[in-house]
Amino acid sequence: MSNRIALVTGAARGLGAVLARRFHEAGYKVALADIAIEPAQALAHELSGDGSSACAIHLDVTRKADFEAARDALLERWGTVDALVNNAGASKVVPVMDITAEQFDQVVNVNLRSVLFGSQVFGGHFAQRGTGRIVNIASLAGQNGGSATGAHYAAAKGGVLALTKVFARDLAASGVTVNAISPGPLDLPIVHESVRADELAKVIETIPVGKLGAASYVADVAVVLASGDAYFANGACWDVNGGLYMR
Repeated sequence: MSNRIALVTGAARGLGAVLARRFHEAGYKVALADIAIEPAQALAHELSGDGSSACAIHLDVTRKADFEAARDALLERWGTVDALVNNAGASKVVPVMDITAEQFDQVVNVNLRSVLFGSQVFGGHFAQRGTGRIVNIASLAGQNGGSATGAHYAAAKGGVLALTKVFARDLAASGVTVNAISPGPLDLPIVHESVRADELAKVIETIPVGKLGAASYVADVAVVLASGDAYFANGACWDVNGGLYMR
């Protein structure tokens, strides 16, 4: 995969950073896109000191123009791009009856509007090329209504799954596939930092496999779905939730 190129949004930290590392380990040239440009630059430099196989791009995922600029920057730098991983996300737990219009819009913009714009811009480019892969990071919350992430986040991630199907259907004839991954609770630093130990223990008790998920495995799934051989996986959702949601 040394000739393949991927752009990962929200790549400065958390799952996005794990995704960027894994794609780079798999031989991809990786663009780490994030509104937090300094940590993205630091990670890109760690992956590729000379910038030959990793770079950072400032990207506000709520702005279509930023996706267009990122596409153009990659075409200028590396001549092409093969895969887009729509990972950027944000949420703050708020009781459903207390969510304000501003809070709802902010969460939907980051988690859902980003997928619309990213898929429009890169999906259009891939369609012109006749090949391309889009992998959307959805969430268990979008499937079961969520329990600890906020209704606005759950609604946005449910929308990600719907957009995955729409773009998968519309772009398939042009050689472009669009798939989603829906992780459950993952063993990430942000989880341990934001949830009290006793509360986290209760969450783990509800997971049939008895432990948090590995972000590295979610990244492995993304690499599989982004591969050139993945042309027959389209409009699908790969569940990685320890058995919390079965269908």
